[in-house]
Amino acid sequence: MTVTIFVVSLLAAMALGMPLAFALLASGLALMFHLDQFDAQIVSQNLISGADNFPLMAVPFFMLAGELMNAGGISRRIVNSAMVWVGHFQGGLGYVAVLAAIVMASLSGSAVADTAALAAVLMPMMKKAGYRMDRSAGLIASGGIIAPIIPPSIGFILFGVAGGVSITKLFLAGIFPGILMGLALAITWWLVARMDKVEVAPKVGVMERLKVTADAFWAYLLAVTIIGGMKFGVFTPTEAAVVAVVYSLLVGMFIYREIKIKDLYGIVLAAGKTSSVVMFLVAAALVSAWLITVANIPAQVVTMMEPFMDNKMLLMIMLMLLVLVVGTALDFAPTVLILTPVLMPLVRQAGIDPVYFGVLFIINNAIGLLTPPVGTVLNVVCGVGRIPMHEVIKGVWPFLVSQIVVLGMLIAFPALVMVPAKWMAS
Repeated sequence: MTVTIFVVSLLAAMALGMPLAFALLASGLALMFHLDQFDAQIVSQNLISGADNFPLMAVPFFMLAGELMNAGGISRRIVNSAMVWVGHFQGGLGYVAVLAAIVMASLSGSAVADTAALAAVLMPMMKKAGYRMDRSAGLIASGGIIAPIIPPSIGFILFGVAGGVSITKLFLAGIFPGILMGLALAITWWLVARMDKVEVAPKVGVMERLKVTADAFWAYLLAVTIIGGMKFGVFTPTEAAVVAVVYSLLVGMFIYREIKIKDLYGIVLAAGKTSSVVMFLVAAALVSAWLITVANIPAQVVTMMEPFMDNKMLLMIMLMLLVLVVGTALDFAPTVLILTPVLMPLVRQAGIDPVYFGVLFIINNAIGLLTPPVGTVLNVVCGVGRIPMHEVIKGVWPFLVSQIVVLGMLIAFPALVMVPAKWMAS
């Protein structure tokens, strides 16, 4: 009964057009009335404590770092460096998009920011070269969802806070699966675009390649600094976010000289607006999470999944199907924040490694960014590339299938996640 009340009240609030954070609060209040435990003080205390969390400080800092990277020319230089190495191949701009998506994912952790940057730089180039715009938009959108998987990942931060899982371990475990997702996109692009007659970029000499790559040196150094610093215990993920902000600001202002003092207000304001939405969602979701625990909903979910508890792989398949379905209706952050406190007790009781589950869970939620009707990155590509949604949906499905295949491989072969993760952590 409690599960029904929570779900129905949440969906009803969303159907009325209520913003998602307020819909979460409304569903939490519905649970409180059902349990006869309504207390405004409890709501306010949990709302404040939900956002008052040290690891969550990484979210606004990584958001700000992403804005600084885009404004400071770091993102553009990454695309340019990928262009000189693979742009001359048949379908080369597609490989540029995949390679740039992987590198940019290691810098910002935001699917929306990465997708917007890639679409703004690459889609005009792909249109001019004669690429099919629906397919190009689908590839760029699919490349953008690598950002929540390769560290620094805002998704892993949210999951780690909500599920009580080491964020550093999640970061290190996400590196190889993220690269695997990029490889799957490259293979899919080769399969679907190899027969297209498009203009390829001229092949440049080795010295020109080295010159352009050297221009992007400071961008690549940031990725090495963040991942290396966490691997060797120099700083925590939250401290890594601050390092990313300071580094991006200094590079953008004093090395690339594309950020002026007058630009800082707009950059900070844009990051603040995005961060406030995420942080309010987190606070509202953790109110619901507390009530979910009080209502003993996790135990009810465990009972529902009891037939699958003896088979970890079958249980993982059922959980991933559940997340995939929910992800079509909810955005990334709410899905993570709502389902994590519900599913983690079940995961621990079944003896599934929380880090392994977290990686697959976030990958699944990232795939949800590609599925209509919500499909946040699809909307970003539509807006930046000025392409109708139905065209983007038509172009994205081969790449969506390839990412689901990767998810299936990780379910079937957990070592693809855990072995590289243990190597990185050692």
